[in-house]
Amino acid sequence: METLELIDSLEDAIDRGVGIPFAGKCLLDKDELLDIIQEIRLKMPDDLKQAKWIKEERQRILLDAQKEANNIIKTAEDKIISMINENEITKKANEQATEIITNANKRAKEIKGGTRQYADDVLADIEKIMEKTISTLRENRVAMQQKEIKKQQVKMDQDEQPLEE
Repeated sequence: METLELIDSLEDAIDRGVGIPFAGKCLLDKDELLDIIQEIRLKMPDDLKQAKWIKEERQRILLDAQKEANNIIKTAEDKIISMINENEITKKANEQATEIITNANKRAKEIKGGTRQYADDVLADIEKIMEKTISTLRENRVAMQQKEIKKQQVKMDQDEQPLEE
């Protein structure tokens, strides 16, 4: 069962509770409610694990991008050092090294930007899902409270009717 279905089951169990007159309370099946809550607890870690995995994956991608950029820069620097002794070659090497470093930094920035955007998009999707879930929970609570108020009003109206003699 999905988390939202479990919440619906919880709401149904509450609706099935036996009302206590004049107290505004009801008797509920404790075992049934605890079972549903336990199932919700078991489902929630999956959602949390997914969010944690996304965070870790984002971090891994950023680290890989940084390592790749460092390797590219190191390769370019090594190439420059090996060409320093020759004048004409040194001039070309300096130009190429600058271009390689610029391209490596540009590529590293693109990789970081893409990774951050991907992680942000995934986190935004999760945020929307969580907001929708919270909104649904709030709506369900309000609806449940309104039902209870209506029940109490009907009960009060019945109690206020004069007894026939």
